Amino acid sequence: MVSYLCEVMGVSRSGFYNYFNEKSAQNRANQDEADEVVKAIILKAYHFRGRKKGARQIKMTLQNQYGITYNLKRIRRIMKKFDIICPIRKANPARRMAKATKEHRTCANELQRNFKQGVAGKVLLTDITYLTYKNGKRAYLSTIKDAETNEILAYEVSPSLHLDIALTTLKQLKKHAHLAEDAFIHSDQGFHYTSPIYQALVKKMGLGQSMSRRGNCWDNAPQESFFGHFKDETNIKACETLEEVKREIKNYMTYYNHYRGQWNLKKLPPAKYRQQLQQVA
Repeated sequence: MVSYLCEVMGVSRSGFYNYFNEKSAQNRANQDEADEVVKAIILKAYHFRGRKKGARQIKMTLQNQYGITYNLKRIRRIMKKFDIICPIRKANPARRMAKATKEHRTCANELQRNFKQGVAGKVLLTDITYLTYKNGKRAYLSTIKDAETNEILAYEVSPSLHLDIALTTLKQLKKHAHLAEDAFIHSDQGFHYTSPIYQALVKKMGLGQSMSRRGNCWDNAPQESFFGHFKDETNIKACETLEEVKREIKNYMTYYNHYRGQWNLKKLPPAKYRQQLQQVA
């Protein structure tokens, strides 16, 4: 009977008996005990600042916040063994903005997907996304992101898509002294960014302006990527009021800029990476 079952399962008789001997059982028990210890450490990173994370984020958090180094293979094995689920990014349907009137003007695509130009505060990416919270209520988040460091330099939350959401976000850039002299802002061709009022403010602030080709999300891919991570790692749907939404966003922006390591930024958070970049310069 044992021989037949071993043949069906594709294992040898010696392997079968070895699995059930006392030494092997003790080795498995020791491994399980060691894995429980590692699991507790990984969960500490997984829940750091209340944000669930995938294996790479866990690795960077362990290294940056706790001085612990585990390789990705080990982290993924433990996550799989103990069913520690990481957020899965899902595509969100994008609603088209209102069509621009004849007075609206588009700009050339000066960026040409050259996102990383080696200078902090030069390439500024901006966009607006919608957020759905309790009982189907909707809010909108506008952000400006430094393409070199991935740092969110400015953001605004609003219950409407009025032009003010983009204008207010732009004005917040004045708080940042580390913008490059030849800085320019890149966006899609939404009505906010083609507005003569918005374009006049961009010019007044001494910034250049660039726009993606129509209907081409890849021309502003890093900004779209941020929104994807943001929606995975926040709990906006549980918020009951706009004020709660704003608090959740403020908390996340602090976490993202100052604590959330990024694989392509030498595993550092954006603000810390910017500081290193400026020291080298």
